[in-house]
Amino acid sequence: MQHFRELTHLIDKGSFDDAVVRRLAYAMAFMAGAINAGGFLAVHRYTSHVTGAVSSLADHLALGELRLAASMLTMVLAFIAGAANATFWLHWSRRRRLRAAWGAPIAGEALLLLLFGLMGAHLARHPGFLTPPTVLLLCFIMGMHNTLVTKLSAGLLRSTHMTGIATDIGIELAKLCYVNRRRHHRLAPVRANRQKLAVYLLILVLFFAGGVAGALGFGYAGYGFTVPLALLLLSLGLRPMWYDLRLRHRMLRRQGRWPARKSREKAGDSL
Repeated sequence: MQHFRELTHLIDKGSFDDAVVRRLAYAMAFMAGAINAGGFLAVHRYTSHVTGAVSSLADHLALGELRLAASMLTMVLAFIAGAANATFWLHWSRRRRLRAAWGAPIAGEALLLLLFGLMGAHLARHPGFLTPPTVLLLCFIMGMHNTLVTKLSAGLLRSTHMTGIATDIGIELAKLCYVNRRRHHRLAPVRANRQKLAVYLLILVLFFAGGVAGALGFGYAGYGFTVPLALLLLSLGLRPMWYDLRLRHRMLRRQGRWPARKSREKAGDSL
């Protein structure tokens, strides 16, 4: 809990050093695993697995199953739309020098996650009726989720796609096991980046732990488990948004567009 409070404080200050990136990646990887597992229980699909969706799209097209191919295509497009949406709000907020550049998309994702929980609850009562929009909404959420950590780490980290993380782990493990028997004056010795290896391993473990927690949580509490997940996301996003609102309020007061508290109280007494 102490690390979580420190993370929200650092996001509020706008200090995005390596430590902040790693902590945010850890938190988002855990939540991505939980959301992904819950989505599988809801719609029987791993909505963050774009590689599988594209492969299924190709297979269905080759077999002439156009309806299934169209469903796979819409899933991929929904994921891309979510990534584009998060990126748009990041750039929009940055150009206005808002500290909520990261907070607003995270809070928006939390609200969409709550909407997914509501749709999922109705889906349980009316199987099949809300399945397509529920799948697309979850793909949209996962696109946003992965984009936030990707943009923050300049493309070095992912929170939903463990294929790249597993690949990086294999690369660093190979470097770690490599024996430099001969020195070459033109080639640097092979050295593993132990810090990166530890980060990648922890992200993979946290994604797995989130998946276990999500499967147990959704299995026990149903779609109500989206509430604590959404609250975790909101706690990350609301603090920088609150900072921007307070700053804007101060600017309006200085410009005379927002009356001060004392002047409002005097006006009320005079009435």
